[in-house]
Amino acid sequence: MAAPLIKAGGYGRRRYRPLSEINVTPFVDVMLVLLIVFMVTAPLLTVGVPVDLPKTEAAQLTDQVEPLVVTVRADGSIFLQETEVAADQLVPRLTAVTGAKADTRIFVRGDRRIAYGSVMEVMGMISAAGFSRVALLAELPEPPAPAKQ
Repeated sequence: MAAPLIKAGGYGRRRYRPLSEINVTPFVDVMLVLLIVFMVTAPLLTVGVPVDLPKTEAAQLTDQVEPLVVTVRADGSIFLQETEVAADQLVPRLTAVTGAKADTRIFVRGDRRIAYGSVMEVMGMISAAGFSRVALLAELPEPPAPAKQ
């Protein structure tokens, strides 16, 4: 039979050896939970001012830089991103946010129930301030349902 050799007085020192393996299971669990949390909350962070946009057949724009969005609601209130601003404060706020860059893309969203002239007034104020990349936003229509046979 084989028996381990134990030196006299050395038994207590060899008893506790450092663990050389790292247990990554708790780390992976925490990372997966964080991934799920971010996947759920990310779409909620992009919610803007609720507006009933008109429908259009135009193609969607694909741009890498997030543009500024000016929203005109049905009651005539104006929002820059999600912050309500007075009409006379819109251009100074845009200039401050963009750093007076005239090539910044600005999207104007208007509720379908508001008069066309109100949206055009806002676009005119932005264009008169020197911003050259101003565009209107609309919703894409839902595709027609296939015919039943």
